[in-house]
Amino acid sequence: MGISSLLIVILFLSCNQKTFNNETALLDYIKDETNGYTQHKTINGVDYTLTYRPTDMLVKQELSDQTDKEQAKTLRNKYGKYIYFNLSMSMNNQELLSVAPKNQIEFGQMVNQLAFGMNEKVHLYTQSKDTLEMADFIYPRIYGMSRATTIMFVYPRNKIILNEPYLNFTIEDLGLYTGEVKFKVLTEKIQNEPRLEL
Repeated sequence: MGISSLLIVILFLSCNQKTFNNETALLDYIKDETNGYTQHKTINGVDYTLTYRPTDMLVKQELSDQTDKEQAKTLRNKYGKYIYFNLSMSMNNQELLSVAPKNQIEFGQMVNQLAFGMNEKVHLYTQSKDTLEMADFIYPRIYGMSRATTIMFVYPRNKIILNEPYLNFTIEDLGLYTGEVKFKVLTEKIQNEPRLEL
């Protein structure tokens, strides 16, 4: 009887959301691949890293150093309507635009693809092939200033779809001869995303 109770408590605690008192600790937790929020693949010399971005990271970004509980609640409601993924891509530890295009024409095509066409190249769908429509994607243009091309993808937080066991996040070939790159995202990780003490 005692062992059963102990197991139930352990299971309950492991399913609970983790809460961190600072951004650095939360970031370290997210970046640790064993926690299931960051995944990495290297295909044909291209490094892909998919990182789930918890709601509270966006809330904290807007809150800055303030600790206004009411404002934090309002922002959590605002950002909590969506789920966020950061996709980083690099070759030779450099952003794609620094190494992938062979000439000015290819450079222009890749800039256009990254800035305006990623909604046609990136897909999020369930096991039963139900697709989540992308709400937005944000590509900060910082040519030569980073070691990776990083884009944030935003999707509606669809509670029905999040009851599925996992979602597939796929990136079509961007002309880098990688074929389609697929990541499996466990929905329990999104449902129990880590939080900040705000």
